[in-house]
Amino acid sequence: MILFKLIAGLLGLVAVGLGAGALATFLITLRIEARHPPQGPFVPVPGGRLASIVAGPEQPPRGTVVLLHGASANAADPLEGIGRRLAAKGFRVIAFDRPGSGWSDRLGGEEMASPAAQGHAIAAALAEMGVGPAIVLGHSWSGALATAIALDHPERVAGLVLAAPVAMPYPRMGTVPWTYRLALWPPMTWVLSHTVATPIGLYYLPRIGGAVFRPQAAPADYLDRSRAALVLRPGSITANLQDLAGLPAALAAQAPRYAGLRVPTVVISGDSDAAVPAERQAVPLAAAIPDARLVLLPGIGHMLQYVAVDALAAEVVRLADRIAAKRDPVAP
Repeated sequence: MILFKLIAGLLGLVAVGLGAGALATFLITLRIEARHPPQGPFVPVPGGRLASIVAGPEQPPRGTVVLLHGASANAADPLEGIGRRLAAKGFRVIAFDRPGSGWSDRLGGEEMASPAAQGHAIAAALAEMGVGPAIVLGHSWSGALATAIALDHPERVAGLVLAAPVAMPYPRMGTVPWTYRLALWPPMTWVLSHTVATPIGLYYLPRIGGAVFRPQAAPADYLDRSRAALVLRPGSITANLQDLAGLPAALAAQAPRYAGLRVPTVVISGDSDAAVPAERQAVPLAAAIPDARLVLLPGIGHMLQYVAVDALAAEVVRLADRIAAKRDPVAP
């Protein structure tokens, strides 16, 4: 009888805690969405719509650059870093919230976790917008997404800029940690994402946002400019977990196809990137893509779109000039 009362009491405390977490999650989500509303047009695609942010001239003298963000982020992250600079240089810049991130619909469940599936959605959005071929710039997780678009939808891609990319399989990548498998068990995913994950994530967000910039310091206004808190909403938490857990198998299937890429490509990474070490990703990726240009930035970490803006912008301009020269050769 005493044991029964003890168990009942503990369960009651757990229920109260989860209830408080659910209320906190609801209120925090409302506050985040009010602070960071959609900034640009929604684009209809099969299964829903993708959110975008657009900058630069509608008739761009240098062409169009499509920006694709990494994990735990949204379209504002690359746009506020490199995107504004490229717009000032005469590019039309289109940044997308990946499916399930920012304000984009997930367009499905776990089947949307692969770069190939998300690539089909981005390509459909570009077709709807009448965009392409364009330079596609993918950061981190979206190194795999950008290459997937080039492989499956080459008509949309004039060139690739792969910044601090994750696109190659690497040792121990094939095993998803048990913590991820537990978190992705549907009942557990729902409980975590609707109760404790949001308030805990909000507490740790400044620390995590700063850590990803190392060895550089994050800009003081980074979290607000990048709308980083959008990832703390329940749906975005679930999508991000699925994207990270699904990446190993996707890369194992995708990487052998890189030898068939024939699009002008720049692979650029910091040689002090602890999050995605260049020797494991950028260097072998550049070797796998025919004629890819490899650029290693001394002392730069993972967030080169903020801390090495000039160098990254210069590589985009250089690639655009190369594409233009190939398209419109000067007569002898």
